[in-house]
Amino acid sequence: MAEFKNPGQQGGQDNKSLLVMMLVMVTVFFGLQFYRSKKNPQTALPNAAQTAPAQTGTPTAGAGANAAANVATPAAGTPALPVVQGTAEATTVVENELYRIEFSNRGAQVVDWQLKRFQDSDNKPLNLVHTQAAQVVGYPMSLYTYDAALTDGLKKALYVPSATGKLASPATLSFTYSDGSLQVKKTFTFDETYVLKADVEVTRNGVPVRALLSWPGGFGDQDNANAYNGAQLDTMRDEKVDHIAPKKVAGGDTINGPIDWIGVSDMYFAAVFLPEAPSTATAATLHTQIDVAKTIRKTGLGTGVPSKGAMMVPVLGTAVGDVSGHTVTRIYAGPKAVSVLKAIHGANPAVTLEPLLEFGFFGFFGKYLFLSLQFIHAHITSNWGWSIVILTILINLLLLPLRVKTMQSGLKMQRIQPQMDAIKERYKKYKVTDPKRNEMNAEIVKLQKDHGVNMFGGCIPTLIQLPLLFAFFGMLPKVVELRHASWFWLPDLTSADPYHILPIVMVISQFLVQFYTPSPGVDPQQQKMMAFMMPAFSGYMTWNYASGLALYWSVGNLIGIIQQAVMNRTSLGREMREIAAKRARRKAGSPPTLQGRR
Repeated sequence: MAEFKNPGQQGGQDNKSLLVMMLVMVTVFFGLQFYRSKKNPQTALPNAAQTAPAQTGTPTAGAGANAAANVATPAAGTPALPVVQGTAEATTVVENELYRIEFSNRGAQVVDWQLKRFQDSDNKPLNLVHTQAAQVVGYPMSLYTYDAALTDGLKKALYVPSATGKLASPATLSFTYSDGSLQVKKTFTFDETYVLKADVEVTRNGVPVRALLSWPGGFGDQDNANAYNGAQLDTMRDEKVDHIAPKKVAGGDTINGPIDWIGVSDMYFAAVFLPEAPSTATAATLHTQIDVAKTIRKTGLGTGVPSKGAMMVPVLGTAVGDVSGHTVTRIYAGPKAVSVLKAIHGANPAVTLEPLLEFGFFGFFGKYLFLSLQFIHAHITSNWGWSIVILTILINLLLLPLRVKTMQSGLKMQRIQPQMDAIKERYKKYKVTDPKRNEMNAEIVKLQKDHGVNMFGGCIPTLIQLPLLFAFFGMLPKVVELRHASWFWLPDLTSADPYHILPIVMVISQFLVQFYTPSPGVDPQQQKMMAFMMPAFSGYMTWNYASGLALYWSVGNLIGIIQQAVMNRTSLGREMREIAAKRARRKAGSPPTLQGRR
């Protein structure tokens, strides 16, 4: 007969076998892990330390080693990366027709950024790096983090560059750094334009660190007070542009995406970041006060003297990164020239840098005045001063028909002036606040309407010229093309006349304009007051302002005097003078009026 066994007994033996098999598998697994740790040199800390010198050299015990000590060190028990550090300071120069950029491997940052087509106040190639500010807040292309110690360490660390010496663009330059746990890589790509591309990634123990690429310290052309006053933070977010004054910029504030572009600028130059991923871009605003008493010039002519006492000025900067920790952005560092800015697009092709240049309240007129000026400069004369003169002549020729219309309107006004005086005489017994005065105004308006007189006819040329004047006022000091542009004794059309010749001409010519231009219906006392007030006002405006404005205004006045002198000799002008003379004789022959009584 077959043998029957106890089922419970058989199950107990199976469980014991299963436990033995699991114990063997665990032992084999951990044994393999131990064996691999002995044989794998890439994850063993001692071997990593031996590999690094063969690739980059051993860090010196001097500045490089001290800088590395400021950066994080590997945590105990954490797998380390190969140490990649420079042994000594080295520079790499990247150059094209527009700029010469000098990088230092200390901090992988720019120490000199020369624009070849622009000069400073001493007629040397303009360095965009504000050396004094950089010594305090850091150099362009340095990294900014929200940990002050880490930021400082990254600025002092010695990186390993992919090349040293000189590079001609198009070119690519990379910097790498690692202390075993913290790893940094910066890659810059250059072409023939003012734009370069940056790819930055910082990790600690494989975890991304939010490190932002920065332009922290203003511009090298800020050697006079006007340049600092023109500093601003410029942003475009969701295609909306904002220009923020220094007093509204708080250092260390964070701006989250979307960011089409963001940067800082002064009167003539800008450094702008254009993130490749606007929606995930992030930026920090930087604002520092520095004392420039020993370096700033009182004038922009290059011949000023240092100021006495402390002179604290705002220095603006910005830093841009990505919330992912991997930053890819383009950087524009160059002049605020319309032709250049409109050719630079953001990640969205519809976005350009053209709005970076704004001309104030009358910016619409200012933009087209400058485009007209630029056309004259390109096709008629190569001197910006003569371009302003020619544009002024053209504007006054266009306004000549309006001047004639103004004289015709003035003549009509003079013809009915006796009737207007009679109406005023009838109502002079009433106070200004008396309702009867409204009846007087209604009668005068009806009289003017019956005779085809436009009470605003004499104001039309002034109403047209004022926006043009204020457009020039806002445009001329901000046009980089006119910076250091000379005309006869004027060394810079964006700076004040050093000898104040044009403001003096301005005062005299403005007085003659008031003297030769007939003003029918205007009280003689008021006319005399305006004859002195307007020249004084124009002289005050142009005394320490851009000489290009004084040139435009003075030439316009001289043309106006010539035109008015010619028109005064026509039949229209002679009739106006005769009517005005009759009115003057009539007033001179009437008894004097004192306190409303004869």
